[in-house]
Amino acid sequence: MERSKTMMMAVAAVGLALVLMVPQADATRYIVGGGGIGWTTNVNYTVWARGKHFYNGDWLFFVYDRNQMNVLEVNKTDYESCNADHPLHNWTTGAGRDVVPLNVTRHYYFISGKGFCYSGMKLAVRVENPPPPPKAAPLNEKSGSSPSSIVYRGQLVLPAAFAIAALWDAFVRIW
Repeated sequence: MERSKTMMMAVAAVGLALVLMVPQADATRYIVGGGGIGWTTNVNYTVWARGKHFYNGDWLFFVYDRNQMNVLEVNKTDYESCNADHPLHNWTTGAGRDVVPLNVTRHYYFISGKGFCYSGMKLAVRVENPPPPPKAAPLNEKSGSSPSSIVYRGQLVLPAAFAIAALWDAFVRIW
């Protein structure tokens, strides 16, 4: 019983060490139109989206007057003609605080029905896969240790040391 408990702790320590060594990729939550404006009329959402990269896993956060407006996902044709008759999805929850997950790599088209699309309340975004992480530069022995290499080594060495220590502890307890 004690032996299996020790082995489970060792496996958990190794698993934790592996998790700590994996780099994290964070999703971004975009407040549509910006924090002070939100989803409203008289905003050029094409200009707002320009220069932003929307990646698979990001979120769009629509903040608007729930009594007047809504958030509809439509196809490209309905987006261009401001047709709200056949939305692909109605993201309106009634609170005026709607979150849309961008979890598929494709073009998304959003409009506000009730005539507001004609005032510019429409947004088109292209969601793409995140870029691959940058490749590590080869270590130059002559230059010595740079601050970035120290951080990188710490990300690997410290969890590995904990994993080895946990395995050693498990080994010692068994014998």
